[in-house]
Amino acid sequence: MSIFTGSGVAIVTPFKQDKTIDFDAFEKLINFQIENKTDAIIVCGTTGEASTLTEEEHIEAVKFCVEKTAKRVPVIAGAGSNSTMRSLSLCKKCEEVGVDGLLVITPYYNKTTQKGIINHYKILAENVNLPIILYNVPSRTGLNMTPKTVLELSKIKNIVGIKEASGNISQVVEIASICPEDFYIYSGNDNHILPILSIGGKGVISVLANIVPKDTHNMIEKFLNGDLKTSKKLQLSTIELINALFCEVNPIPVKTALELMGYGKAYFREPLLNMEEEDFIALKNTMKNYNLI
Repeated sequence: MSIFTGSGVAIVTPFKQDKTIDFDAFEKLINFQIENKTDAIIVCGTTGEASTLTEEEHIEAVKFCVEKTAKRVPVIAGAGSNSTMRSLSLCKKCEEVGVDGLLVITPYYNKTTQKGIINHYKILAENVNLPIILYNVPSRTGLNMTPKTVLELSKIKNIVGIKEASGNISQVVEIASICPEDFYIYSGNDNHILPILSIGGKGVISVLANIVPKDTHNMIEKFLNGDLKTSKKLQLSTIELINALFCEVNPIPVKTALELMGYGKAYFREPLLNMEEEDFIALKNTMKNYNLI
């Protein structure tokens, strides 16, 4: 019941100057991704500024992505919330518009116990038929999902994997050691793609892939095909670029980078703002070094 192996792009949501969704730019981005080997598109996640979208806008963006992708690659919809019932509503509506899977972040702000996490995901899994990928990113949520909790959730048929963005490699190793082999682990950090692949991970849900989709795909494909030398070279060669993409809070730098590449404008919904000048210059220079502009 796995959804994809390889590079899944956590795609941005482009806005117009009036802060409405720029669907023309969005279609251009979707096609750019598919033409450059992206293995899946993750829409309305953190990088897609989902927290600033209304539920109506959220579903509209997901539906548009499903239609424009046209089954060329899987579409996975972000459908998380700090409220279990709101998350369930999103999950059901995303299922109705034809997504291939769901990415669901742990509850945030009010947080919960590990028992509460398990209950949260059980309610979602019992009420939709789609495969669900867990999303653990304590730097955003203030809540870490422990390996034992992941193991318990991996026993649920349609919970098929985890995007692990804790940054704690020891924790990811433990998840890999105790969970079934058919439970997919995806790196949630672009600088940890190879380390996670080395312990059996199946790919990445990536910010980096927004601007270098082919290299991100190739990094994983080469590794899985046994070409470790090329895979390692790609991982290490992208580190400076990854650092530049996270010099300010995501998705500010990656949207700015896409504008420099001619893919939409770097408009954000508050509280996000345009990059500081010093950071912008550093990002631009790094992109020049990588021959992106």
